[in-house]
Amino acid sequence: MTPTIVCAPDSFKGSAGAPAAAAALARGARQAFPAATITELPFADGGEGTLEALLAVWGTPARTVDVVDALGRPTTARYGLSDDGRTAVIEAAQANGLPQVSDVPLDPERAGTYGVGLIAAQVLNDGVDEILLCIGGSASTDGGAGIVAALGAALTDSAGEPIAPGGGGLSGLAAVDASGLDPRARTVSWRIAVDVDNPLTGPRGAAAVFGPQKGADAATVTRLDDNLAHFAEVLGSEHAATPGFGAAGGIPLALTALLGAEVVPGSRMVAEAVGLTEALAGADLVLTGEGSFDSQSLGGKVVAAVRDHSPASASIIVVAGRVGLTPAECREAGITAALSIAPGPADLPELSARAEELIEATAAHACALVAAGHQQKGH
Repeated sequence: MTPTIVCAPDSFKGSAGAPAAAAALARGARQAFPAATITELPFADGGEGTLEALLAVWGTPARTVDVVDALGRPTTARYGLSDDGRTAVIEAAQANGLPQVSDVPLDPERAGTYGVGLIAAQVLNDGVDEILLCIGGSASTDGGAGIVAALGAALTDSAGEPIAPGGGGLSGLAAVDASGLDPRARTVSWRIAVDVDNPLTGPRGAAAVFGPQKGADAATVTRLDDNLAHFAEVLGSEHAATPGFGAAGGIPLALTALLGAEVVPGSRMVAEAVGLTEALAGADLVLTGEGSFDSQSLGGKVVAAVRDHSPASASIIVVAGRVGLTPAECREAGITAALSIAPGPADLPELSARAEELIEATAAHACALVAAGHQQKGH
């Protein structure tokens, strides 16, 4: 048997990016099937690692732009363009992420998304038709106010003065004037990748669920929640209860109201961007994986997307740092087998340091079993 194999993993967070994981799976597969047609397709669910995965598939280098971080301090951000230059991918955390402001005390009411808007302004200058905005890992809870402000919208108080940046400043918002928005921001197609179903406000909202990790105490959570509700009211948005609008401090709010953005599951967005269905169409064997494979993996994450786009005849093998599902649960979920890369008792730092080596070895074992099975059928 000379199978057609597709290697489409997520990143093994903190251990191996999706491109490195895909390459390791492919090396392992070649040990069992040296003549096979093997495609490496790094994948992501719209969160951390999506920029790297798309750049690998597109074969284009990362670009950089001068922006500001969540607290308004100068920094640089990476972004990507497709090979035809028509699609941009932005990871919002490049400009409003928690790691960039970890050197100072967290300031959840001041942290904003203005820097993300500066990246968007640059990709508009690049002449794109579509912006894929990945919004996980944010330090901000401003409903996307900073993004639209950077693109030319005026958010003012009752005296007609600009409000303070961040979610705290929204308390003084009296009006939003979109007449100064860059017209290209309205003609370009925006798709916002989300991987949570939290609404904008309320007990499961952006402030209540994600505010504490951004430094918000109970009183601050209440203020931020009230401010997001107020922002939605001023914008005339009816999306305060819509699932997904609580992602990344409510970024979808302003972008849907003022720019016509579409909110989509991250894995679906990336699947369309990389041509997942087409890549998997002729596969006999699909190798996928991630750091931890468990029940959450089957709810819109990478493994679920790969499974859903694979031919019914293909075998699907998951290689993961940790496997939290039983063989029966895997079969029920449409997964042929799931194997951990841990060769024996090992701590996380050890597994992380050897991740690519262990991914390759585990893929080689899995493919050897597949090959043996086909040889027995041949007899």
